[in-house]
Amino acid sequence: MKIAVVSSNGKVGRLVVAEALRRGFEVTGFARSENKSEATQFVKKDIFDITAADLAGFDAVVDAFGTFAPETLELHTKSLMHLADAVANTNTRLLVVGGAGSLYVNKEHTTQLLDTPEFPKEYYPLAKAQTDELVELRKRNDVKWTFVSPAAEFDPEGKRTGEYILGGEEFTLNERGESVVSYADYAVAMIDEIEKGNHIQQRISVVGK
Repeated sequence: MKIAVVSSNGKVGRLVVAEALRRGFEVTGFARSENKSEATQFVKKDIFDITAADLAGFDAVVDAFGTFAPETLELHTKSLMHLADAVANTNTRLLVVGGAGSLYVNKEHTTQLLDTPEFPKEYYPLAKAQTDELVELRKRNDVKWTFVSPAAEFDPEGKRTGEYILGGEEFTLNERGESVVSYADYAVAMIDEIEKGNHIQQRISVVGK
């Protein structure tokens, strides 16, 4: 399996690279600064300079881009659409490291997590940006995309257990009533989806057990 990880220097990106290599995948990292991941193949490029030729031949591309500054939040959608254009009308899958805010909290799918009173106000702008990129991604019928939402508490320091609950569009709790997943277990779920998943043009979600 040959995959590309865009923004491979980020915390999630580095763990996705490591998990893919653990499975024996051929991994190429893409980032705008020097390689900080375990990827043995690396392309130093800004995400907006990545071309269709750069991504040709990969089985899957993981978009691990993330930004938190208010003035750059719109780049979530812009960069994702750029990558979508690059893999459009090909067999290359595009898997996106998404957010939890867009998960639905009711079966009717009329209310999303970010619009509930309990949702932390300080995280709303980021959650809205990631919700907006999912809205745009859903319009793309020319791309084999999968949007992977983590749990509400996305723990960068949590351990890799290799176990998780795979959900869909709805906000899910584990048996302890928690919505939490480590970056490491999220990476396991991401690579599992690449390796054996069939969630084409779907959003899935990941919660730790």
